[in-house]
Amino acid sequence: MEFETIRYELAGGVAVITLNRPEVMNALNTAMRVEITTALRRASAEARVVVLTGAGRAFCSGQDLGDGVTAATLDLERVLRDEYEPMLEAITNCPVPTIAAVNGVAAGAGANLALAADVVIGADGAAFIQAFTRIGLMPDAGGTFWLPRQVGAARAMGAMLFADRIPARQAAQWGMIWEAVPDEAFEAHWRARAAHLADGPTRAYGAIKAALRATWANDLPAQLTLEAQLQGGCGASDDFREGVASFLEKRAAVFAGR
Repeated sequence: MEFETIRYELAGGVAVITLNRPEVMNALNTAMRVEITTALRRASAEARVVVLTGAGRAFCSGQDLGDGVTAATLDLERVLRDEYEPMLEAITNCPVPTIAAVNGVAAGAGANLALAADVVIGADGAAFIQAFTRIGLMPDAGGTFWLPRQVGAARAMGAMLFADRIPARQAAQWGMIWEAVPDEAFEAHWRARAAHLADGPTRAYGAIKAALRATWANDLPAQLTLEAQLQGGCGASDDFREGVASFLEKRAAVFAGR
């Protein structure tokens, strides 16, 4: 499939989805949301790790306010339900690890698209902005779900009310993202991180994702039951057998399962 608003590359088990509207700082229009969703579903079937990043100086500046609509005609509830929800579900339900490689500003829905990924790696020059109140809106695209879980209620509230720019280094200190990396080393670093995951035990990664997603709703007995069930599946996998064999043979494991 040919994409118009994104680029898609698959190599070494790593699918890289690059938001590719640099002239508008990769703002999300209808076409881009559909293409991101399509690419994520494709990557779920053929990749071992998925990376989202942006072309140019921004990761994503959020909703494209010039997308052929006016404030009076934009049905935000419909857009969120019909276009954003499938895109966010495609990344959160992806069976393999997802990385948001945030190369520049991530604002509004663009920030929350990044925060939906399993791991967020930011360049030092990147920043996260819950910019919604600047145009009279509240945060959406999952921001009210992810951000308080990552940084706590007080910081989430302040970030959303004041719409301050949060540099990547500060975001890493807060626990909003996994790490911030010097700009000159950024791409090589996230590609190395992605390659590491692509070579890893995909079944175990999927189980980790499932367990952590469930932990917010479970009490301890329910979470222990889920852990046992998921670990049972991992223990019956070829990856576990290979992991044990490689340990006993004192060699690097070669994981190939899905």
